Order: sequence, then structure tokens, then C-alpha cells
Amino acid sequence: MIRRFFKHIKEGFVGVKRHLGMAMSSASAVTITLLLVGLFLMLSANLSVLTKEIESSISLLALIDYNVTDQMEIDTMKGDIEKLDGVLKVEYHTKDQEFDDYLKSLEEDEAAFYELYRETNPFHDVFLINAEEGEALASIKTAIAAMPGIESVRDGGSNTYLLIDILRNVRLGGGILVLALCVLAVYLIYNTIKITISSRQDEIWIMRNVGARNGYIRAPFLVEGVIIANLGSIIPIAAMIAIYLYLYNKTGGLVAGVIRLIPPMPFLLYLCLTLLGIGIVVGFIGSYISVCKYLRLRR
Repeated sequence: MIRRFFKHIKEGFVGVKRHLGMAMSSASAVTITLLLVGLFLMLSANLSVLTKEIESSISLLALIDYNVTDQMEIDTMKGDIEKLDGVLKVEYHTKDQEFDDYLKSLEEDEAAFYELYRETNPFHDVFLINAEEGEALASIKTAIAAMPGIESVRDGGSNTYLLIDILRNVRLGGGILVLALCVLAVYLIYNTIKITISSRQDEIWIMRNVGARNGYIRAPFLVEGVIIANLGSIIPIAAMIAIYLYLYNKTGGLVAGVIRLIPPMPFLLYLCLTLLGIGIVVGFIGSYISVCKYLRLRR
């Protein structure tokens, strides 16, 4: 069995060498597809991290009742909020801190005017709550609003949830696009292997006449598909490394001053392994579909 396994691998390499022109044509098609897959994976991964950071920066503002003044009670409330599912971080701000933050947002003349109201500070002590994911904000808000000692919870209104939906759709769209490109790669390999099989139908016919089973006939073509896909993944892997390192070094990891890129390591390692894995999988699937279809038709 082991001898047969290595024999199929050897035959796969021989088949690629024997039909080098066809193999290189197929590999070039895979290269173009994997280049697109790699670029969109790179973009999608960075967008995913960016959208997650934006989501985690969206805060709920829980206003504490004026009659809650005991620090121990406030600490207990803070601990209860931290135990809620989906809560990432909870910060407690006194009403004096809130008043100071408000003054900082004003012009100098306005700040001087409102400074007169410090003694009658109308602000509340508050909790600032960050969620692990934007989808959890609504349930967290409902749970906090029901807690004793909380006057109200502010979430920024409907625009907050609209932003969360947009960010989620951006991630989903990137994933769908990458999947569509993978399907395209399978289709390209499928067509190329189908042409290869058609040009070698006499060889397959002889193998069937001497009693070779479908699995035995199919194996070398599967190996060829994987080899072709691996050949096609060399240039995309090298290109992704070069492009990302250049972009990261050129921008210092910060695009347009706000978009923080993922550090090259281990991101590039994962990206390259993903491209290689996609190449192997689509090569195998494309070859398998093509060979099985041919053998079924020629039964």
C-alpha cells in the first residue's frame, strides 16, 4: 500500500512533466486567482481587526442614581456589570470627572462660564461599558438598565446599531468574496484537468481494459492537481510577503493615520499557510470532480 502511494505520487510528477505546457497554463490561472484571494484575504483580515476595534470602542453610558453615594455599593454594581456576558471593560467615572471632561470639550470662554456651576454639578457618577462584540450591546444595555441604582443607560441611539450592522456586513462581504474566488480557482483547475484527461483518454482507456480500478486511475490525476495548485501558489505567497512588508514599513503600520495594520508576524505566516492550504484543497477538489465525471461518463 505504501509502495502504491509513492507510485501514484511519482506518476503525478511524471504527468506534470510530460504535459508541462498544460500544467503551467493551469498553474498560471491558479496564480492569478490566488493573487486575488491573497489580496482580499489581506484586506479582509485587516478590515476585520479594524471593525472589531471600532465595535469594542463603542461604549454604553450607565448613569448612577444621585442617591447612590456609598463607594462599596458602587463597587458592587461595577462587579455585577463586569459579570454580564459580553462585557469587555467597565470604567467608573465620578460626576466631577464627567464635569471636567465636559469643560474640556468647550471653548475657553464657555468653559470659564460653566465653571461657575461646579458647586451645583448636575452630572451623574457613571459607568462606561465596552462590549466584546457590537451585537452584545443591546442585551447588555437591557440587563444594566434593570439593575437597582441605575437611572438610565445611553447607547448613542439607532446610529450606533446601524454602524454595528455596517461593520458586520463589511466582514461578511469580505468572507463571501474570498469564498467566491476559491470557487473560481476550483473551476479553473477542474477545466484544466478535464482538458488534460481528454488528451490522455487513450492512456486511461488502456488502463481500464487491463482491469485498473477507478481509484487507481484517479490517483495520479489528483496528485497532478495538487502539484499544479502548489506551483500556482508560489508567486502569490511571495507577492503577499513583499507587498505587505513594503506597505507596513512604508506606513509604519498606520494607514491614513487611523487604520492600524496587523503586525507582519505571525500574520504573514498564517496568510501564506492559508494560501498554500487553499491551493492544495482547490487543486484536489478540482481534479477529483473532473476525473470522477470523466470516469462516470466512460463507464
